[in-house]
Amino acid sequence: MGIILYIVFGGIAGWLASIIMGDNARMGIIANIVVGIVGAFLGSYIMSFFGGPGVSGFNIVSLIVAVFGAVVLLFIVSLFNRRRGGAAVR
Repeated sequence: MGIILYIVFGGIAGWLASIIMGDNARMGIIANIVVGIVGAFLGSYIMSFFGGPGVSGFNIVSLIVAVFGAVVLLFIVSLFNRRRGGAAVR
């Protein structure tokens, strides 16, 4: 995929993950893109560990994998924010 498709794909995956985790009001477009791209890598790693398909292009299976990875990423970040005793910087 080209860099523009990575950005669009990451934005969609990050936005869907932020809605699922209830963080949509706090996250902007840049955060959604970053979370989506990192989530795609994380989701691909997790899926390859279990023998499933990773992110292979701009398709629905790849989107599901990326959203799954982004949800896992947001969950891990929320654990660290709770442990710190405060909310994320707004």
